[in-house]
Amino acid sequence: MRYLYTLAMYLVTPFIMLRLLARGVRYRDYHRRWRERFGFPSAPAVSGSLWVHAVSVGEVNAAEPLIKALRDSYPNAPLVVTTVTPTGSERVRQLFGDSVVHVYLPYDLPFAVSRFLQRVRPRMAIIVETEIWPNLYFACRRRGIPLMIVNARLSERSLRGYRPMGGLVRSALSCVCLIAAQSRTDAARYRLLGADPATILVSGNMKFDMPVADDAVPAGEELRQQWGRLRPVWIAGSTHEGEELPVLEAHLEVLKRLPDALLLIAPRHPERFKMVEHSARSLGFSVATRSADRVPSASHQVFVIDAMGELMPFYAAADLAFVGGSLIPIGGHNVLEPAALSTPVLVGPHTFNFEEITLTLIREGGAARVKGKEQLGKEVLRLLLDTERRARMGASARIVFDSERGAVRRVMGLIDKQLQE
Repeated sequence: MRYLYTLAMYLVTPFIMLRLLARGVRYRDYHRRWRERFGFPSAPAVSGSLWVHAVSVGEVNAAEPLIKALRDSYPNAPLVVTTVTPTGSERVRQLFGDSVVHVYLPYDLPFAVSRFLQRVRPRMAIIVETEIWPNLYFACRRRGIPLMIVNARLSERSLRGYRPMGGLVRSALSCVCLIAAQSRTDAARYRLLGADPATILVSGNMKFDMPVADDAVPAGEELRQQWGRLRPVWIAGSTHEGEELPVLEAHLEVLKRLPDALLLIAPRHPERFKMVEHSARSLGFSVATRSADRVPSASHQVFVIDAMGELMPFYAAADLAFVGGSLIPIGGHNVLEPAALSTPVLVGPHTFNFEEITLTLIREGGAARVKGKEQLGKEVLRLLLDTERRARMGASARIVFDSERGAVRRVMGLIDKQLQE
């Protein structure tokens, strides 16, 4: 199975490269640093590093408190952070600057993996959430590099996707010394996937430990002062293709009852910024953007947040937040960011990436679910008109966020123990 998998990886690599070329037409960072994807890091060689892999923006945000804890506890160990996407790379740069070494994770080809590990020489490999690459895992075991999966999650969809490669995935997971799962459900799914039950424990979700910037709330207050403190404002964060048009149509519905309402919309991927702006203008909205206008004025109806890593002040400024990736089967994005700021949360029907967190928020009254695109406008309007309900939801969301913290402390204890051994 492993030989067949490796052969398949060699065969599909040209198509992966073509896909990167195509994506780079709209977002040029995909055209940069290609050599790193074949195990030629542009950064200087290091030795004895602590290596953290976080595939993209969401995983980098989840790993932020852990990376900072590692930096504080092991100041003499080089910290290497790998991502797969340019947006993840940009987020690493925003959060950590030059205090960590960032490179792209190489494709799961034996020669590329070997060259990468020779260059960074990690004392430990820490994979955040769900990234199972057999050749990489086997190479770590061969070199005696302890490998952990932390904040581990596995959706039902991912479980089904891995099952056709059951034997290979089971062998790869045998290379892992510890799986710190987000929840009991994730732990059970890893067992079903073939991981050794003795290596699995539940540590909680590190995203509850994400730092809430001290200036997020004051910055949100300042934004509200600029666009009109009493205006009804809602935000659609981390939206995808197939969601932006329904969000804009929902805002048309809102404007019929609340003509001074403002929609803040933050597309998940930078290559969609211009498309969303054009879509809003084509529907007749008065549109402003973060890059051109900085903040919307009283006359603007839609504000496109065409910048990365700036959601928190806007979540703080909004009366309610719709979290994207949930109207279509992407699986949803981080509902904890608005919850941390006491902002009521709306989600669509597809939240399998944040299954237990979302269900907890809904059960405790901090979030509400819309069944489909046609319900979004009605529910947004209902909440914008109900100040008391929004206040209750926001307070409940913050209580859930505060009550679940502590996962990073537990994971750091596990890392410390493993390094001592």
